[in-house]
Amino acid sequence: MRGRQAGTASTTERYPNAAGRQTEESGFATQDKAKTRLAEVYQERTHNPHDQRRAERIQKYGPMQSHEYLTEWRASQRHLSPAPVRHLDSLIEHHLLPAFASRRVGTFDFEVVDAFIVTMERNGVGLATQSNAFDKLWAVLLDAHRLCLCLYDENPLEGVVAPRYDPKRAVIPSPDQLRDLRVAGDEVLQLVADLMSGCGLHRC
Repeated sequence: MRGRQAGTASTTERYPNAAGRQTEESGFATQDKAKTRLAEVYQERTHNPHDQRRAERIQKYGPMQSHEYLTEWRASQRHLSPAPVRHLDSLIEHHLLPAFASRRVGTFDFEVVDAFIVTMERNGVGLATQSNAFDKLWAVLLDAHRLCLCLYDENPLEGVVAPRYDPKRAVIPSPDQLRDLRVAGDEVLQLVADLMSGCGLHRC
């Protein structure tokens, strides 16, 4: 696409760059020179497979809605065992999809990610869950960034203060303490003690 700038004798060329974004160059004295430059751009794109693949992937994944990309990304997590898969599915269903289902993959930035954390804090989501949800979002965006050979001009996670989960030190009761719990507490406490013992949370 081309045109003359108003009030000047120069020619302006507009064309999609390797990332599929509209680019403009001006200052060409004649249309022939502008055409020559356009031909050079075309040759650069067709003879650089790296840029071409990047452009094709950005055109495919950039406009894709997050729920579609999450489905594709989730299917690629074949290395996970059943328990981590259930945990992942829960985080996607209850946190990532409600926040980002219709958002375009190529529109994530610092403000979007930071707002996600702020919303979890406002909704009273526990720090452990906040941390896990953020870690999964980080993995998804990193995957998209690598897949598209740098989808984002700027890292959407750079500068974001991640939720910090700092669990307190767990104390495992001794066999004597377990026996005391069984006789000292009510039925609920006895059940908890039996469950702890049955799950191996003791040293006997």
